[in-house]
Amino acid sequence: MIDSPDSSRPKGDQKGEAGLEEARLRQQAIGVKLRHMFDEVVNEPVPDEFLDILKRADAKSSDSAA
Repeated sequence: MIDSPDSSRPKGDQKGEAGLEEARLRQQAIGVKLRHMFDEVVNEPVPDEFLDILKRADAKSSDSAA
């Protein structure tokens, strides 16, 4: 009997490799979506109230340092 390249591997390995490839593709898709969400959050404007709080905190820290 002549062995073909496919018959040299156990059939379970082929299913395992397909599962690993599917898992990699799924992880890659999740990574792309997470990067997109992160970019959206980073590009959101900072609320004015938060900027006021930061200014007051800076003023207090510079007053206490002097």
